[in-house]
Amino acid sequence: MYHLATLVPRIARRRIPISRDEAILLLAAVNQVFLGVDIYLAHLADNKIQPGEWIPIVFGPVAGVVLLAAGVLAWWRRQAAALVASTVFAASAVVGLMGIYFHLVRAALPAGPITYRLTTRLLVWGPPFLGPLMFVLVGLFGISAVWREDPPDSGRLQLLGRLRVRLPLRKTDVYFLLVGSTAMVATVSAVFDHARTGWENNNLWYPTIVGVFTAVVCYGIALFRRPRWGDLLVYVVAMAAMTLTGLIGAWLHVQDDLTSRGVVVAERFIRGAPVMAPLLFANVGMFGIAALMDPRPRHSTRRPDAG
Repeated sequence: MYHLATLVPRIARRRIPISRDEAILLLAAVNQVFLGVDIYLAHLADNKIQPGEWIPIVFGPVAGVVLLAAGVLAWWRRQAAALVASTVFAASAVVGLMGIYFHLVRAALPAGPITYRLTTRLLVWGPPFLGPLMFVLVGLFGISAVWREDPPDSGRLQLLGRLRVRLPLRKTDVYFLLVGSTAMVATVSAVFDHARTGWENNNLWYPTIVGVFTAVVCYGIALFRRPRWGDLLVYVVAMAAMTLTGLIGAWLHVQDDLTSRGVVVAERFIRGAPVMAPLLFANVGMFGIAALMDPRPRHSTRRPDAG
């Protein structure tokens, strides 16, 4: 179902250069690069980057370049490109899970009962344990987009050769659930980061409210077989709110990192408010809008269902 055409019927008469899956794959590749840069800046605060910490820093940009190359390869050998991309996305999930484990180990006390070794306070002041989860979510977005659903919204994935797999959910619903999960991860991460300030600024509650609202909207719309115009409008408003929240948050973080005279000091940007963290909210908004695009491959002659 072409949800963007349901919202704006005129779009159905125009051919967008890329399909929904291609937009998701492009976002996933760019995300890999930015995740590597973000982790590099975060680990600089420790003065010395440990050998194991270079894994996600190097993996992110390399994965992004390989995925972009696979996108070019797909013009000639789609199945080979799909295998390459799937391998990269699977590796991304492994890197993310390893990162969560190591962050939890660093946050926990070395000995004692688990209830004492890992408390809420330790999680607040320890390494962001949900940060690496973005590698997992980006991997899931990518794997979902790599394999073609034929016909669209059927839940039947076309794999290698004539191999077909029928999923319990339509790919559109999978995207909605992933967008909602990413919104929830961004929100919980923001809550833990903002808890370090003692919630002295009431404005810190806005991203929490927007994030929870967006997650609920995404999970709710995934339950609808044919979302109505009003349902999709609420969804788009949620995505716009996430994007705006991310951009405003990044601007506020930059203002907080500047000196009282507006001078840029690199040390303040490394150890102060993380500039790239709020952009995760905007990232959710972009994935969310991409999920509404035309699900048909570019060469398909089927007429899109505008709902």
